[in-house]
Amino acid sequence: MTAHARIPSSKEQAPHNDVVLSCRVRMARNIAGFSFANRASPAQSQEILNLTKPVLLSNEIAQGMIWVDLNQSTVKDRRLLFERHLISKHLAESEHRRAVAISGDESLSVMVNEEDHLRMQILAPGFQLADIYQRLNTVDDRIESRVDYSFSPRWGYLTACPTNVGTGIRFSVMMHLPALKMTNEIERVRRAAKDLHLAVRGYYGEGSESAGDFYQISNQVTLGRTEEELLAEFQEVIVPQIIQYEHQARKILAERSAPVLDDRIHRALSILRSARLLGAEEAMKLLSRVRLGAYTGRLKGVNLDAVTELFLLVQPGHLKLQAGGADLSPEELRETRANIVRQRLAS
Repeated sequence: MTAHARIPSSKEQAPHNDVVLSCRVRMARNIAGFSFANRASPAQSQEILNLTKPVLLSNEIAQGMIWVDLNQSTVKDRRLLFERHLISKHLAESEHRRAVAISGDESLSVMVNEEDHLRMQILAPGFQLADIYQRLNTVDDRIESRVDYSFSPRWGYLTACPTNVGTGIRFSVMMHLPALKMTNEIERVRRAAKDLHLAVRGYYGEGSESAGDFYQISNQVTLGRTEEELLAEFQEVIVPQIIQYEHQARKILAERSAPVLDDRIHRALSILRSARLLGAEEAMKLLSRVRLGAYTGRLKGVNLDAVTELFLLVQPGHLKLQAGGADLSPEELRETRANIVRQRLAS
């Protein structure tokens, strides 16, 4: 499972983008007559690739779709795709025959032969779940008009993982919750999520940590619920409630611990503007505090677009790309990361 690719520009005026960094809708589909991806023979896996490639590259799906054969790509290329959240870690590291189709604007990606034959997703900045659901639903219908999906009248769409059986859909949001983390209220969100059958994961989805106080929240139940029911619950109840929790926590911090809050925010910016060595985890943590300061108005004169972009640029694969593709030692990665951050946040 992937997390979220697109990081919004402040110019995009994405809804609730002070808390919701991005949103995603993902659908899992399998093709009738073939074994699931983890049981398919190499010949079957190749046949699925041959069958889906012309469909996914059709202009009916999206403009400017490109096909990336992951068996022919380099480790560095796959790392970049993973960091941009266009493929999962599982797909990046697997050795069986697999590929990904990506739209020109990187909002749509369709992984082929991941856990399921097709894992399609659309991502958008801010809180736009209803809009991207409609877009992905159209993509799904167009693919289904040319490919026979595995579908049961009783169980719905059949998937490799039982938790996806039914609609096969996952709604998720990437939320920036630094105030809830600072006030030790993040466990409140985790408990509420568990009661509502939601998954709370880190920046890169399943198995990852909450780098930079970012949390991916998604539904776990797809069976016995319609897409519209799941969307309405997410859109109207779950996400607004978490946004409210975070806003309340920010208000409490400002009222009760303003000096401490301001010290953390300004200290973070000072370190980022002067550090000569930066680890990835440290950079994400400090950028998180600067982002909080900028959105709450406690920090002036900071380019929010630069801060937002840095969450991606400080990742190892992107650092190597900016270094001309050269292999960098851990020390060189830390030095390159610090240099880029200083340049982007220069006062």
